[in-house]
Amino acid sequence: MKIDRLIGILSILLQKEMITAPELAEHFEVSRRTIGRYIEALCKVEIPIHTMQGAGGGISIMNGYRMDRTF
Repeated sequence: MKIDRLIGILSILLQKEMITAPELAEHFEVSRRTIGRYIEALCKVEIPIHTMQGAGGGISIMNGYRMDRTF
């Protein structure tokens, strides 16, 4: 289910400093393109996600970000 994956991605981003789209795709058994759509969905609900392309790049969440418990 999509919501389970969105929460799972958010949980991983809160725990790790940075992760790549291929790593997330492998973990959730979806395509890299699907991960891109999930990241876009998280950005639409104002989760401060930062992506960086190229060597040493990946997906991260803004340092110090805390989730509201009502989320």
